[in-house]
Formats: sequence, C-alpha cells, structure tokens
Amino acid sequence: MSTVTTTITELPQSRVRIEAEVAPTEVERRMQQAARKLGGNLKVPGFRKGKVPPPVVIRRLGRDYVLDEALRESLGGWYSEAIDASGIAPVGEPEINVGDLPDEGSPLAFSIEIGVRPVAKLGAYKGVEVARREPVADEAAIDAELDGLRERLAKLDTVERAAEHGDFVVMDYLGKIDGDPFPGGEGRDQLLELGSGRLIPGFEEQLVGAQAGDERLVEVSFPDEYGAEHLAGKPAAFEVTVTEVKTKVLPELDDDFAADAAGFDTVAELREDIAKRLAEHEAETIEREFERDVLDAVADLAEIEVPHDLVHARAHEILEETLGSLARQGLSREQYLQITGQTEEDLAHEAEPEAERSLRREAVIAAVVEAEGIEPSDAELHEALAPTAERSKTTTDKLFKQLDANGRLTRVRRELANRKAAELLVEHAKPVAPGSEKPAAAATKKPAASKPRAAAKQPAATKPKAAAKKPAATKRKAADKPV
Repeated sequence: MSTVTTTITELPQSRVRIEAEVAPTEVERRMQQAARKLGGNLKVPGFRKGKVPPPVVIRRLGRDYVLDEALRESLGGWYSEAIDASGIAPVGEPEINVGDLPDEGSPLAFSIEIGVRPVAKLGAYKGVEVARREPVADEAAIDAELDGLRERLAKLDTVERAAEHGDFVVMDYLGKIDGDPFPGGEGRDQLLELGSGRLIPGFEEQLVGAQAGDERLVEVSFPDEYGAEHLAGKPAAFEVTVTEVKTKVLPELDDDFAADAAGFDTVAELREDIAKRLAEHEAETIEREFERDVLDAVADLAEIEVPHDLVHARAHEILEETLGSLARQGLSREQYLQITGQTEEDLAHEAEPEAERSLRREAVIAAVVEAEGIEPSDAELHEALAPTAERSKTTTDKLFKQLDANGRLTRVRRELANRKAAELLVEHAKPVAPGSEKPAAAATKKPAASKPRAAAKQPAATKPKAAAKKPAATKRKAADKPV
C-alpha cells in the first residue's frame, strides 16, 4: 500500500506539478529509524553506546533535527512513490520543494515540478510503409572476426633489431620536470606498443628505431587538458632505457588454430560458426532498426508538440546514461570529456536530435496504448516476470505479489503495455525494399536527421522512462544540529 498520496496539476510546456503528502504513520516510522541510526553514535549517560532508545535521541537532539535527518534519508523513496502514484512519464531533473516540517501526527507535504512525455494526436498508425533491409553474407566481417581471434592468440617474440612501428618495447623510464623527478613519472619493465597512442603524444614516436640496451632522452609536453592538473601543459624529459624489442607473431590460420581458438576440427567449421553468429546478430539489428523506423514513421504522421526545454532535458538523460556506461567500463567522465575535447553541454546539444526522436517515439507508443485499449492481463504479467523471477531465484507469484505490495506493479504493467503497442505497430507495418517506401505526409516535421555523436547513446526504441531519477537535493535547508 502506498504511503504517498498525490494531486497533479498540468503546466505549460509539457510540465506538471505534483503535490504529494506522506502519511503521518510513515513519517513517524522513518523518524524512529533515523533516531535509531543517530543513537548509534550518541553518548548518553545511563545507556550503552548504540543502545540509546529513539525517544531519548529525539529529546536529546530535538524533533526537528531528527525529522530533518529522516527527510534526507527518505525523500528519494517518497519521490519515487509520488512519481509512480501519479502515473506520469517523467523527463529531466525535478524541482522539489518541501514545506515546513510537520507537527506530530501530521502528514509531510512536498511538491514536484518536472517535465513529462509529450502527448501525441495520432494520424494513421497501422499499415505504414517502412524500408527494411535484408541480411547479407559478409565475408569481410567473417575475416575480421578471424583476425580478431588471431590477435588474441598472438605471441610476442623477442627480436634483435631496431624497433618498428607496431612493435613492442620493454623499457625502464624516469620522468623529470625542470630537472626534478615527479610522482608517477617512473616505471620499470613497462611493455609498450609503439603506435598504440597510450602515452603522451610524441613519446612513442621517439622510441621507433631503438634497440635493446639503448638509452634515449624523450622530450614531450603534457597536454593542456591532462587529467593530472599539476602536470597539465608542462614540458617533461624522460630518461628511457629499452631492455627488449618484441614483435607480434600471429598464429597461422589453419585447422590447429581452429582447434586452439574455438574447439573446431577445421577452419571451415570455424568460419561456418562465425557466419551463423554474425547472421543472428545481424537479424536482431535489422529487427531493432525496423521497429525504430516504424515508430518514426508513425510519429511523422502524428501531431506532437515537443518543447525545446524537454528535448534538452532528455538529451542530458541520454548523455548521463552514456557516461555511466563508460564509467562502468573504466572510462571516467573527466577522461571522456578530455578525449572528445568537448563540454557536457556540447555533447548534450549534439544529442538533441536523437532526444527529440526518442520523445516522439514514446509519445506515439503511449497514444497507441490508449487508442487500442491495451491492458496486459495478470497472466501476461506473470509471463513477462518469469525471466526476472528466475534470475532472482524466486517464483513469478512471489515476485508479482512483492511488486504489487510495494506499488511497482503498475509501472511493470505500463512498460508491458508499451511493449505490446510497439509490437502491434511493427506487426501491421508494411516492410518494403529500401528506397521504395512512400514518403510520410508528416503532420509535424521530423527533426533533422543528423546523428548525435557516439557519446549520445540511443535508447531502446520502445523502452519508456521507467523511473525518474531520485532528487539530489531539496530547496529546504537542513536543520542545525543542536549543541
């Protein structure tokens, strides 16, 4: 049962205001939790550390202070509950205002202003003609996969000659700035591929032609945007000793390689397996492209007003998703911005065309759900939840009841309805050969076709914004801790 009730007011420019109230019992429960947590570090005569009862903590620190601490801990969850209860599809960062701290037995009130998915007035949405390409057998792609396998199984052999571009050198080095060594500027037995671009521009080139035993003075300048600020833009000299020169030796493409690389008897069998996997991947890619293009064609025939502020907010969401994905792969936000030479605002601006397209797709999907009266049954929900239940080592019935109890089942039902709407559009679309489709008589002009850079990762064509971001902060100031 939800502990947050909401009232929604529509605002101009695809925005809404949500007035939310948290039930007094929930406020009290969260305040008791906060008091127990605060009591863990509180020293009170007559009580062991960590054993101070919540009422004593509240008397000692003051009700407002403990309640404010509860608010810090709980507002994110209450915000998510309010969004779920309102049934909106949020876009962008919320503006949250919290009212005065409530008296005992009173609800806590807060308001949210946020952008929402635009509304589409559908035109024709069944039977649109959309280009669909056919998969092609690409021998070059198979060769590229084989080359990648050979690269992964390559060996490095030591050679008695001067290092060439593409060779590897093993080196010791000591870096100095103004004649003094600097932290992080020293290394031993470092393996470096010449031409890899791993080191400061100009460093690797000065080692081409070096042989084992050579000592070289490599003079470079750190880039102005270098990650370590104390080195940025400064000239440096590295005393380098090359201890070995190695060259990469690729394995022969023969039956022995097929066995070692993938357990096949022959290269022909290995090629056949690669071709099959590439074909499956290509088929999935074509399906995603076709669905995306069907949604775009339907959006072209619909009337949809998409305010620029909403587009810009979605562009930032796309950028954050991309930066988060890169961070999980080990590339930080700062490193990526340094590589691209752009600011976050630059990248968000480049993502705006795709951001607008994604909003238009989501708008037509929601409109089709309403027009077709799509409402997934409990049986369909159970089927959709089965993979998640299996991963969580539980049953679909238990997961269903758990989602229902915490108020998240409505969101899952809405996502499944959106999925079914997209499938309906694809099912009724008419695939035609590229170049032969009829031009859509768009009621609303399609945004410019310029693609965002790789940084602006395209969201799945039919995936709604399942949940808004939790707020980072509110406009209330925290209560002062009593002395």
